[in-house]
Amino acid sequence: MTRWLPLGGAFFVLFLGLGVAVSRPPFAVDLAVAGLVQGWWRGTPGRVAQIVSDAFGPVVPATFAIALAVGILVCWRRGLRFQAGVSLRVLAVLATTRLVSVVFKPLFDRDRPRAYPEFSYPSGHVVSISSTGLAATLLCLWLAPRATKWVVTFFSIATVLCAASRVVLGVHWVSDTVGAVLGVLGVGFLTGWAVRLLPPQPVPSRTTSA
Repeated sequence: MTRWLPLGGAFFVLFLGLGVAVSRPPFAVDLAVAGLVQGWWRGTPGRVAQIVSDAFGPVVPATFAIALAVGILVCWRRGLRFQAGVSLRVLAVLATTRLVSVVFKPLFDRDRPRAYPEFSYPSGHVVSISSTGLAATLLCLWLAPRATKWVVTFFSIATVLCAASRVVLGVHWVSDTVGAVLGVLGVGFLTGWAVRLLPPQPVPSRTTSA
């Protein structure tokens, strides 16, 4: 169990280190990619990217949090204490990982590639989709192990698409999106360890509804 603590700490340190590094002039890869997609946000690629960005943005964790809250109430009323407890702890992980962008954007104070409100590092949209993916994965590991690989695959693709959309729209550097994932993994693993979701230890089926 203790391996999750250093693993989460390592991701979090990488997140902080990248944030400090990008507070200086942008990386070469950031400038190269930004130059490649410069102006795309005004055309068809930008319209497509906006649809993807809206679909995989803050609405996803908000919807998932509501679903979790409803699930907790239903499970509790039906006497499914184990399922309710797991869902509550998953909700805690979702809440803390969502804070990655809220708390750290003002601290790193990084400018966007083009004029746009708020700060740049880390990408809030990528934090939204990746935090939901981590929470959904933890929920499946405990309550529906067979669905885990499908959830991981879906959210991995969704995170990449969301990151690409934010870069195409010219509102984030590539390193903003990488930092978002590092931050979510770091905070998520640390929180998951603290609330005893990691490692996953599903209760045998004959006791899960007790």
